[in-house]
Amino acid sequence: MKFTSAAAIAALSGLSAARQCQNITVEVDVSARNGVFNQTTPVTNIDVTNFLLNLVQAGKNYSAATLEGYATVSGKYQLATTYCEPDSGNASTVQLLTHGIGFDRSYWDLSFNNYNYSYSCEAVDQYGFATFSWDRLGIAQSQHGEAVNEIQAWLEVDALRALTEQLRNGSIAAIGKKYEKVVHVGHSFGSQHTYALTAMYPGISDGIALTGFSQNGSAVCGVPEFALGGAFIQANTVAALSDYPNGYLASATPSSVQVNFFSPGAFDPKILALAYSTGQPVTVGELLTFGGETGSINHFAGPTIIVTGERDTPYCGGNCYALSPSIPQLAFATIPDAKNPQAVVIPNSGHGLNLEYSHPLTYKTINDYFVQNVGAGSTAGSTAGSNNGRGGRGGRGGRGGHGRGPQ
Repeated sequence: MKFTSAAAIAALSGLSAARQCQNITVEVDVSARNGVFNQTTPVTNIDVTNFLLNLVQAGKNYSAATLEGYATVSGKYQLATTYCEPDSGNASTVQLLTHGIGFDRSYWDLSFNNYNYSYSCEAVDQYGFATFSWDRLGIAQSQHGEAVNEIQAWLEVDALRALTEQLRNGSIAAIGKKYEKVVHVGHSFGSQHTYALTAMYPGISDGIALTGFSQNGSAVCGVPEFALGGAFIQANTVAALSDYPNGYLASATPSSVQVNFFSPGAFDPKILALAYSTGQPVTVGELLTFGGETGSINHFAGPTIIVTGERDTPYCGGNCYALSPSIPQLAFATIPDAKNPQAVVIPNSGHGLNLEYSHPLTYKTINDYFVQNVGAGSTAGSTAGSNNGRGGRGGRGGRGGHGRGPQ
């Protein structure tokens, strides 16, 4: 079951002084038990707002109320990915990076300030890991689809499974190697995908980092704040997103992006403009199904770290210390077998961790944890923990497509 295809890309990206990167189109064969919802596809922005008001109404479960049954959705889909490795090519561990709502894979490799905000640069150049980021199924340069009953959370989770297996078995020809160690890093919705993946397949990952994450968003009204504060409209009414079908929703203004992703006074105003201009949409189907991803106990027994901003809106209601010892720490009640569990609250940071002044602490926290609990990223070691000499990173190149990724 396939719908509109995004433009495939396979151009080599620009190269940095200490990493080699390439964009790769990867085909995945996926299958998921999707929900069938009695929800019409929004056509007007009034329809969009009505849907969101119904979705977050207190005391009611709109997803359950509109669920009519289930149907298996399966097929082959084209995913846009970027793979980076050290110049030496001897990385022994690859980090599989999954972005959240409102972004594409460039969240992990921001061009802002000469790539000094790039998570991939840090992980590859300073720690010797390889990184593999992807545009979630249905988003950005990956293949698009019908927005209510096709592009849903569980289909994307199965795409993440397929990518993991291809990295392990060496079937991505452009990479040309097998990875015995694969760790997963998610942000927000991408963290929920990582949680769901490892709950379903506890042996699939060697370690996970859940960023912009907790299990208590709804308990402190974070989800309604995100849904309404985002001021979502039909994505195809935004010029840069005009090729998306109805039912894909995007933030209307830079201010709505600020509400959802930034802590007051903790960011460069120019990066807010970038976050808005490069923003990507969310589907109605994703919003109807994302809540179920973290609803089960996760018996993943590998290293697990949660990293969330102190002022995170959707997962902490703007205050991660509203509950004791912290809202992210409480999430380990649902990951009881995690090895060396650690929850870190990043001071003065919001939900969009990679875009804020605190990003060096975020990156160091994640990568130090992996080095200590999974092993060094490279067989030749690394210069872990150093943030020096990060200027002059090479560009990514070959982005094409919808034109909203940083250039």
